[in-house]
Amino acid sequence: MTTIEISTIEPMTHHEAMRLQADELALTVASLRSLDDAAWSSATDCPAWDVRAMYQHVLGACEAGASMRENIHQLRRARSHRKQRGGPLEAALSAVQVRERINLSPIQIVERFADIAPKTVRGRNRIPALVRNHASLAVDGPVHETWRFGYLIDTIYLRDLWMHRVDMSRALNRPLELSTDHDGRIVADVVAEWARRHGKRFVLELSGPAGGTYAHDPDLLGAEHLSLDAVEFCRTLSGRAPATGLLATVVPF
Repeated sequence: MTTIEISTIEPMTHHEAMRLQADELALTVASLRSLDDAAWSSATDCPAWDVRAMYQHVLGACEAGASMRENIHQLRRARSHRKQRGGPLEAALSAVQVRERINLSPIQIVERFADIAPKTVRGRNRIPALVRNHASLAVDGPVHETWRFGYLIDTIYLRDLWMHRVDMSRALNRPLELSTDHDGRIVADVVAEWARRHGKRFVLELSGPAGGTYAHDPDLLGAEHLSLDAVEFCRTLSGRAPATGLLATVVPF
């Protein structure tokens, strides 16, 4: 297998991110349509969320992406929630999204999700480059830093969608549909950011359809060698699995 030097991984463009989000939304809708009633109450890797609550959150995020009015509404409610209960803004926003959709039946979640998916991509695609590249947002979990809006819109929303599809497959003990072009590109982007965040020498062998072999200065003394499944690599960086060494480097999802 060809070893990919980290410096050769192209940054994800806005156009590419929107295409991947559209594809990921379609995969998610197809997965949700296949669920029976019992599946919706299955526990997930997200604390306190079953499959139903997890997709109340995802639906809320998509509805915010489709409508600036809804986005502002959720942010206002999230700031009020955080003021009362503390914690990161991201957690408060998720709590608001779930709470405001708590009465939706599984069928209603699926139908609203299918309806909003294309509108979400169009809404995010309409955000001007000036805003994506220059406006910023301070975040306080799982990392404490300032993000460009473009990073949130293009990268984080895509990873969140993708990782929750992973969560669903694990909750239901079902095979995860993976491809090199789609999932492999998402994983490669995660690998590139992980490498930038820790800045160390390494060789990383990721197995599975979304995997590949990645390296940075692999022939120099001190390069750490790691080998694991591509999806498990991403789960580990997201905090869903125990981590040591370079794998303890947090990458936001």
